[in-house]
Amino acid sequence: MKLEWIRARQLRNDATDAERRLWRYLRREQLAGCKFRRQFPIGVYIVDFICVPARLVVELDGGQHLEAQAYDARRTRVIEAAGYRVLRFWNDDVLLRTDAVLEEILRHLVAG
Repeated sequence: MKLEWIRARQLRNDATDAERRLWRYLRREQLAGCKFRRQFPIGVYIVDFICVPARLVVELDGGQHLEAQAYDARRTRVIEAAGYRVLRFWNDDVLLRTDAVLEEILRHLVAG
């Protein structure tokens, strides 16, 4: 098994509170009937959530991302070059404003 898939499995098992909360709403095609996967490898990167048919990636960022903005920007460019749109949300937004985050994701799913 490739290292990316092994690491993705580890990340699924060690999900953050924000990841667990958002996953409750994305799993089982609950959002607009779209199938999402979590901790999915794209090249050397592992994205938090992905809807492959809609070519949409959802990334959740905690405080550590304030210090990794250049890395995140490079990572986003690579994922976009692979044909995906990338949405980023702060963990606090997912935890405190879940409905707004879901509305934004839905807006991008519908816009296609």
